[in-house]
Amino acid sequence: MQKTRLEAFSDGVLAIIITIMVLELKVPHDVELDALKPLLPVLLSYVLSFIYLGIYWNNHHHLLHATGHVGGGILWANLHLLFWLSLFPFATAWIGENHVAPIPTALYGFVLLMAAIAYAVLQRAIIVRQGRESTLAAAIGSDWKGKLSPVLYFAAIPLAFLSPWISNALYVFVALMWLIPDSRIERTLAKGEGSGPLR
Repeated sequence: MQKTRLEAFSDGVLAIIITIMVLELKVPHDVELDALKPLLPVLLSYVLSFIYLGIYWNNHHHLLHATGHVGGGILWANLHLLFWLSLFPFATAWIGENHVAPIPTALYGFVLLMAAIAYAVLQRAIIVRQGRESTLAAAIGSDWKGKLSPVLYFAAIPLAFLSPWISNALYVFVALMWLIPDSRIERTLAKGEGSGPLR
């Protein structure tokens, strides 16, 4: 099966997720700048989640760019990822309304953790289909950021009950760690284009 439908569907779902998130930003009734102060935590949680969704969209694009054809396992793995990403608006709204509360902060971390695991499952499903010698397998390599991120999310969940600020700092740190686009796949694809057909 060609990957174009998978790409188009995933892009559409991510666009809807972002739209739902932005609709949670309520316009203040007053016209003074002070009216924005109560909305600041909601706005900051939106910005963080938007960055995370942008990171997933960017890396998902590169992931599928290195993928030839998709099968049933990849389709289900992709839906698994989209399921956890679709919970971002709920988790974002709850942490935005209660930014220093332990349970919303822990839930936000849980959603981030599950999305990271789902992305790793999708990566693995593609590599299994294409083989260990595939372009994607070569590009991913040791994937230290992909392994470190879930560890930090996992640590942030119980830390939320000690200090939500520490957990939020870890969420921001992971986002900053991924903010620079991952160019491993692009570099590997560029090398492959110069040396012959890609798998």
